[in-house]
Amino acid sequence: MVISTAAAAEPLKPDMDKCKITFVGGKPTGETHKGGFKKFKIDAQADFENPANSTIKLEIETESLFADHPNLEGHLKNADFFDVRKYPKVVFESTAIKPAESEATLVGKLTMLGKTEELTIPLKVEHVDNVVKLSGKFKLDRTKWGMTFGTEGNKINKEVEVAVELVFNH
Repeated sequence: MVISTAAAAEPLKPDMDKCKITFVGGKPTGETHKGGFKKFKIDAQADFENPANSTIKLEIETESLFADHPNLEGHLKNADFFDVRKYPKVVFESTAIKPAESEATLVGKLTMLGKTEELTIPLKVEHVDNVVKLSGKFKLDRTKWGMTFGTEGNKINKEVEVAVELVFNH
């Protein structure tokens, strides 16, 4: 009989008070608006012996969207953008994690507005005692998911800068 001593992936408990998903959208004129999501669920499994075997899944409640202007918040929730009534969730599920020293590249599938596309996210990784912190900023081309409002006439930039900060205990 062979007994395996390999460590299995263990669940990470998100510290939701410290987790954030925010974005900045802009116009070619340089005007920007900030927003984000207040409610999301995270399921993360970490294999500290072999980080490439780790996984993460995020489910974002689109109704929890907030923006720096009340009129903008309402517009982002309607069919021109997130269409929160028809699409109550945005889901990201990892397909690969490529670890480096204090960084990693997270590859996964993002499903938004009923369409799934691959997304690559560069992350800074901090692991101190029993706390794991993942943080990253990346640009997302919203038109890949069919969010094209304002692109005709180049009124709103296609790319949105997204910032993610996830903190876990284990």
